[in-house]
Amino acid sequence: MRSLLDNASARQVLSRIVTPVAKSLIRLKVTADAVTCFGAIATIACAVVFVPSGRFLIASLTIGLLSLSDLLDGTIARLTQSDSRWGAFLDSTLDRVVDAAVLISIAAYFLTTTPVQTSAIVATAIALVMGQMTSYIRAKAESLGVQCKVGLAERAERTFVVWISLLISGLGWFCLPGAMYLLAVITTFTVIQRVVHVRKQLNS
Repeated sequence: MRSLLDNASARQVLSRIVTPVAKSLIRLKVTADAVTCFGAIATIACAVVFVPSGRFLIASLTIGLLSLSDLLDGTIARLTQSDSRWGAFLDSTLDRVVDAAVLISIAAYFLTTTPVQTSAIVATAIALVMGQMTSYIRAKAESLGVQCKVGLAERAERTFVVWISLLISGLGWFCLPGAMYLLAVITTFTVIQRVVHVRKQLNS
C-alpha cells in the first residue's frame, strides 16, 4: 500500500485530506511519534484479529486506511518542524514489526485450514525472513558507506503484494497462497541482488 503513497500525484491528492487532520491533531497536542505508534499498533491489532479468521476484506480495508498514518505523521512533523533522526528510526523499526505481524497472521490462517497449507506457511516464513534481511542488508551496507537501494522488491512492493492479495481474497478470489509464493521468490531474489551489489561496491 505504501507504494501508492510513494507516488507523487497520489501524495499530493492525499495531502489535501491529511493536512487538515494533521492540523487538528497538532491543536490537540498529538505528536508525530504518537501517530506513528498508534498506526503501528492499530495495524498489528487489525492483522491479528481479522487475518487468521479469514476476514480478508475488512483486514485489507483497515490496514489500507491505517497506512495513511505514514503520511499523517510526516505531515505533523513537517508542520511542527519536529523532523528528527529519532522519528525516522522509530518509524523504520515499527515498520519491521508491522511487516512481521501481518505475515505471521497470514501464516496463522494457513495453519487453521483443513488440510494445513504447509507449503504456503513455508513460503510465508521465507517471505518474512527475506523481507527482514532486505532491510537489514541496506542498513548494514549504509553503515559501511555503501548505498544499497537496489532490488526488485523493496518494502513498498512487498507491502503492496500483501495488501492487494488480502483485498482480492476478501472479494472472493482466494489468491493468498499464490501471493506468498510470489513474495517468497521476489524477496529472496532481492536479497541476492543486494548481496551481489554490496560485494561489488566493497571490492571495487
